[in-house]
Amino acid sequence: MVQTGAHIIAVGNEKGGSGKSTTALHLAVYLLHQGHRVATIDVDSRQQTLTRYVRNRRNTVETTGHQVPMPRHVHLPTAWGDSIRENQRAELDIFTKAIEGLRGEVDFIVIDTPGFDGNLARLAHGFADTLVTPVNDSMIDLDVLARVDPVSGEPIETSPYSRNVQKARAERLANTGKGIDWVLVRNRISNLGSRNASQVQNTIERVAARLGCRVADGIAERVIFRSLFPVGMTVFDPLNADLLGGAPSMSHVNARQEYRSLVAALQLPVSATVSGPMRLSA
Repeated sequence: MVQTGAHIIAVGNEKGGSGKSTTALHLAVYLLHQGHRVATIDVDSRQQTLTRYVRNRRNTVETTGHQVPMPRHVHLPTAWGDSIRENQRAELDIFTKAIEGLRGEVDFIVIDTPGFDGNLARLAHGFADTLVTPVNDSMIDLDVLARVDPVSGEPIETSPYSRNVQKARAERLANTGKGIDWVLVRNRISNLGSRNASQVQNTIERVAARLGCRVADGIAERVIFRSLFPVGMTVFDPLNADLLGGAPSMSHVNARQEYRSLVAALQLPVSATVSGPMRLSA
């Protein structure tokens, strides 16, 4: 596969509830506010959380006149035929056509993947220039990356998900000469320091060294994110009490800074792709 044009960011983790969709839309909206052209793709046919998030955003624009930039959004369904081989062929076709149709039209494509293994999820990982894996801030959730020795904290065995990612990285490097920049992000970090939090940080750094990926500063657990989904907003949008049911707080300000730090850590090619003022509608 030829990797040219738009920079592709896949947000992936085979464990549900890790914050993939929230991360995906926040990355997309941040880039929109910076003047980039952005598309979002949802390959989670079951939950379609990102699709519902974008739909909520459109509804807010239509009902309130609250103008915010919109990504070009595409939802790709899973094929449900009797033949696994034919299903995979059909999914490859629709995925490839979606990517090729967007490459020359946008600067970034952000893909949200499901919390389970599937052909579309593997395709998204294989096409990614940057792979962002949010991991909830607990030792249990680190199991999606590797089995860890409970005493030493050293990774003993990589997980099926990590092995799939490593396979995708190797195939992409062989086919295109380009690697996948894999970044782990601690998510829903408790605001209270604890022995467990320190243990998680130490362990995820060891796992990252084993997997050959990077660790970015994480995102704290904040009530603001639960308020944003129903109205389709992010911490980068201009918010008011009418939208949130209350005035934005310091939690909102801190969450915005955390996501800015995450974008900086991703080291995206943002300097040369700005295409003009932000768009206010889809």
